[in-house]
Amino acid sequence: MNREWHGGTADRGQATVELALALPMVCLLLLAMVQVAVIGRDQLAVQLAAREAARAAAVSAQPVGAGIAAAHRAVALRPLDVLISEGDGIVTAIVRFTDHTDVALIGALLPDVVLSATVTMAAEPP
Repeated sequence: MNREWHGGTADRGQATVELALALPMVCLLLLAMVQVAVIGRDQLAVQLAAREAARAAAVSAQPVGAGIAAAHRAVALRPLDVLISEGDGIVTAIVRFTDHTDVALIGALLPDVVLSATVTMAAEPP
């Protein structure tokens, strides 16, 4: 196929050049979306761990040990920091996890994120 050029501008290859210029930004955007999804998933896991810790501590005679064990059984995130406090008939579980941003390229641009959740429940009498 022979194309003739009649003094106008030649647009051949323009789409390829534009794609080559835009593709790295599109890839970075997609990787950033993956990193946000990973952080969201881990936040849900931290909330689950806090809820399980508070529930186990509220019904146990030894609330601190039971709450910490329940939080670690609930999720596979490690290291998970669990703090159980009790007083005045209520139990509070605070769970923290440092989520390392390790998605390729994006992890180097973003700092690590500290996720936390707090749940308070009424303690049941033993």
